[in-house]
Amino acid sequence: MMRGHDGRPAVPALGVRHCPQQPEAAVITLHGGREDGYQTSRPWHPAALRMRPVLRTAASAVSLQEAVLGHVRYRHRGWNHEDPLQDAYRALDELEELAGPVPVVLIGHSMGGRAALRAASHPLVRGVVALAPWLPPEEPTAHLRGKRAVVLHGDRDTVTSPDASLGYVRRARLAESRAGIVLIRHGDHAMLRRAALWHRCVAGLVADLLRPRENPSGLAAASCAATTPLLL
Repeated sequence: MMRGHDGRPAVPALGVRHCPQQPEAAVITLHGGREDGYQTSRPWHPAALRMRPVLRTAASAVSLQEAVLGHVRYRHRGWNHEDPLQDAYRALDELEELAGPVPVVLIGHSMGGRAALRAASHPLVRGVVALAPWLPPEEPTAHLRGKRAVVLHGDRDTVTSPDASLGYVRRARLAESRAGIVLIRHGDHAMLRRAALWHRCVAGLVADLLRPRENPSGLAAASCAATTPLLL
């Protein structure tokens, strides 16, 4: 049994916001956090609240009669020893118990973007949308082989690095991932500047990634007008 830092049994990792009777797909969000910190993650923390409108936007791109909507509940606020990644794996396993082997799109912001990209190794994950992800130089990419992932990063982000995201996507493509990156001009880390554009891109990408296509560029590129698609 997974336990928290205090030794108590951990609560379920999957927070379900919507579940139809016969699910055929799922969209799961992962919010940001800190590099280190064993404080309990709470749903009213700003990082978690920031992802609520993102999930609502994603919901507009899918059929609510077919798609599970949910979020990953972290035990801790920090990355620590890959804690959010382990929480994401647990959430995906719980989703499979709930809905069966449905295709999943993960949407992660900042630390959650890092966790989402790592969790792409889970067999349920069809694609990842990483928003302003935190990607250290040594971040692995080999597990993305054959997976679909798109990074959205604001060019004025001073918290996480757009250049690091570009380098990550290049490495992922060398590892035979169908990965791409879109640079949002004048975009910031909190996704407050040009929020409508961030959301439009998310909706287009979610719809595109849940289609059995060879690369996530067609609808995504159209949805992200007024951006700079560096690699798609």
